[in-house]
Amino acid sequence: MLVARPQLALWRSGRGWNSSSVPARVLARGTHALGEYHGTIPEETVSTRIDVWLSGQLPHTSRARVQDSIRKGLALVNGKTITKPSFPVIGGDEVVCTLCGAAPLEATPEKIQLDIVHEDDHVIVVNKAADMFSQVVHPAPGHYGGTLVNAILHHCGLPAVEVSLPVMMDEESDDDEGEELSENGDQDYEKDEVEVHKVRGETPSRFRGPRPVIRPGIVHRLDKGTSGLIVVAKDEQSQLSLSEQFKSRKVRRTYLSLTCGTPSTTSGRIEAEILRDPRDRKRMTTSDTVPSARNARFAASRYKVLDVLANGGVALVQWKLETGRTHQIRVHARYMGFPLLGDDVYGGTVGKANSNLFSALSATKTNSRKKIHEFTSDIRRPCLHAYSLGFEHPATEKYVHFTCPPPEDFEEAWTRLRDMKPEA
Repeated sequence: MLVARPQLALWRSGRGWNSSSVPARVLARGTHALGEYHGTIPEETVSTRIDVWLSGQLPHTSRARVQDSIRKGLALVNGKTITKPSFPVIGGDEVVCTLCGAAPLEATPEKIQLDIVHEDDHVIVVNKAADMFSQVVHPAPGHYGGTLVNAILHHCGLPAVEVSLPVMMDEESDDDEGEELSENGDQDYEKDEVEVHKVRGETPSRFRGPRPVIRPGIVHRLDKGTSGLIVVAKDEQSQLSLSEQFKSRKVRRTYLSLTCGTPSTTSGRIEAEILRDPRDRKRMTTSDTVPSARNARFAASRYKVLDVLANGGVALVQWKLETGRTHQIRVHARYMGFPLLGDDVYGGTVGKANSNLFSALSATKTNSRKKIHEFTSDIRRPCLHAYSLGFEHPATEKYVHFTCPPPEDFEEAWTRLRDMKPEA
């Protein structure tokens, strides 16, 4: 079934949340209260901004959301309404702040073709294909339809449901782009306990349980520009089991990418903390680019060069991740100087790709450069594919493993790059 997520669950040392006490009349139309923070600033605290203080107490809430709530007049300091995020607070001040969020969205069933790799009574494994790369996983502001949730609702014969946005997480949320077992955390499974699925299942089924009020069993996500495998839970037990496996890094995932340039070592490990880029909240960055980065989170990735293409101008790289941070592969690829081909956000632009290929192929002739430019301009998304997915089946407790080859656009780019040779 679709599992309801607790609206608010944060309690610590005398500070808590109480959504029932929020006066609805103070909230703008189209918003709803996520909850109310009430706390006293420790006496030893020196003067600091109220938005900074609140953000520090609410590590999973973005500072932008805190600031927006303050500007809407939803913050009180010693009983006085505050509307400036820069308002100074000191030790002993009583702070109350109601966080507002977007109103729940309605997800309606939509007849969207799904490439189902496996389905049984408990889980669905879907290949998010190349022609669906602009599709996001669940409804959100700006993406009210055409999502995986809409498609799953139709596939399972469910009615429209109210979809709550991830509370206390908003844009700071991890998308679990690459939650993967660490090398030391792999579990050994006896061969007779392993079931390997490489063909599409035919078992029809429906979600079970009462009318859902949250995303249908979505336990991890892929960037809207990433193709490949994603698993969806079909009942509460499966949702809880898969969520715990992701949390404890017991889910095994492998990614394939095309990078601008070839790493100097054929394999390695990248350890670089990741945080929201303060200059552009839609991007992530590594802590070395932000002075005094306080909200950075540990992130580690392992990579292996599988194929050197276009005389080193591009490489096919395999990724296995020890953590699952937002945009982790894309950020770490940029960190080591080899951004993903087609990833405009993190440096894998047409200009970057052209420069690499011109140099690697010694392309000086106008016609050669024109062909290279036409090729790079045709790449419409970051070349990243979730190739394999393995987890303990929630019902059988046996390890299951699925693979899915890269989509046509990825394969075509790979093939064309293989055929590129230096000018004679």
